[in-house]
Amino acid sequence: MNNQFISKGFLILVVPIVGFWACSRNPYKNSNKQYQQQVKQLALSIKENPIEKWASDSIKEPPYWVGTTNFNLRKPSFVIIHHTAQNACLQTLATFTTVKSAVSAHYVICKDGTIHHMLNDYLRAYHAGISKWGNLIDINSASIGIELDNNGFEPFDSLQIKSLISLLAKLKSTYTIATANFIGHGDIAPTRKNDPNYRFPWKTLADNGFGLWYDTVLDSIPQNFNPIQALRIIGYNVKDTNAAIQSFKRHFLQDITKRLNHTDKVVLYNVQKKYW
Repeated sequence: MNNQFISKGFLILVVPIVGFWACSRNPYKNSNKQYQQQVKQLALSIKENPIEKWASDSIKEPPYWVGTTNFNLRKPSFVIIHHTAQNACLQTLATFTTVKSAVSAHYVICKDGTIHHMLNDYLRAYHAGISKWGNLIDINSASIGIELDNNGFEPFDSLQIKSLISLLAKLKSTYTIATANFIGHGDIAPTRKNDPNYRFPWKTLADNGFGLWYDTVLDSIPQNFNPIQALRIIGYNVKDTNAAIQSFKRHFLQDITKRLNHTDKVVLYNVQKKYW
């Protein structure tokens, strides 16, 4: 099986030469065509000169348009990891190629490690929904979404995690994404989402440079330690404190309870210090 993925072009499918995928007919021909049409429409919008006609007499319009020579494409600064909550990669690909679903991601990684690059990294996917991290509320506009084929109640396959780490290394290098900015859907939407589930190996990712983790030797909690403030410093939305606590514990302690015991607070304090 070839787990390599091609970096050129917009739609990239990596397929093993077995079973369903051995068929020469592309079952996603129609959705691929629609993808190209939408890309062309976006390209036309970008090509237009940004000339404004102000609807106010108080704004003086210039006699001619002046375009700056200093610009580039906007780059993603976060990676958000999800589980699909579906039962197979084919089911997720069908969901992401159906207009009515209104959901998508840049990458889908199957259990066997196959990587489907479904959307150009510079384009905005519909994966984060209503979410918040720190002061950032439009996470779709600043992130790459990665979906892992997992129904939400099972461990993650080692081949899948191996492919994920390879992909994250490429994304981190290409877009200079900060180590702290590799997080989960449940982190940014604690009242709505729990993915990737508590079995996800966040420490393995952190050991490879994707996401922060606490030290082996933990410092004691100071007397004035405020756990809710610590969660806020890390980035969690603490409007619902129980949901924020549960999200933190799912990520860092593989625990889905909503109360902080002493050990939890020690870990929280040490994680918080990483974000200062």
